[in-house]
Amino acid sequence: MAKEIGRKLIAQNKKARHDYLIEDTLEVGLVLTGTEVKSLRAGKASLVDGFASIDGGEVWLHNVHISEYSQGTWTNHTARRKRKLLLHRHEIDKLVQSTQETGHTLVPLSLYFKDGRAKLELALAKGKKNYDKRQTLREQQDRRETERVMSKYVRGRSH
Repeated sequence: MAKEIGRKLIAQNKKARHDYLIEDTLEVGLVLTGTEVKSLRAGKASLVDGFASIDGGEVWLHNVHISEYSQGTWTNHTARRKRKLLLHRHEIDKLVQSTQETGHTLVPLSLYFKDGRAKLELALAKGKKNYDKRQTLREQQDRRETERVMSKYVRGRSH
């Protein structure tokens, strides 16, 4: 079988970018069972309620839903089980320091295959207040409106 090359997106957490201020991102590996990998290859995953925690010097992913594999037997996995994340020791130490001192949280942003291996983009994030969320939405609307006006202006000049 030929080795997979490139990046194939499985799931994204778009709400995380709305709810949190992303300060740093890491690419981490996951410890998965065979049926979980097969279910991910079918694209059946959701990161909506997911978060990561550090427990005993290890990083764990919670509340990420990977659907049960349809052709799986009694060896099938549970959909929302706790999964271990693979990081280097110095990365874990940095995350421990950031989450304890400054009140940051670890949020999964995207789940994908990179060169045939399942990877997770993990973000060190800080929760936004409601007024920050409103300000971000207002900036997006202003940017869209200016792009719309500029495109009309450019089209009007070229004809």
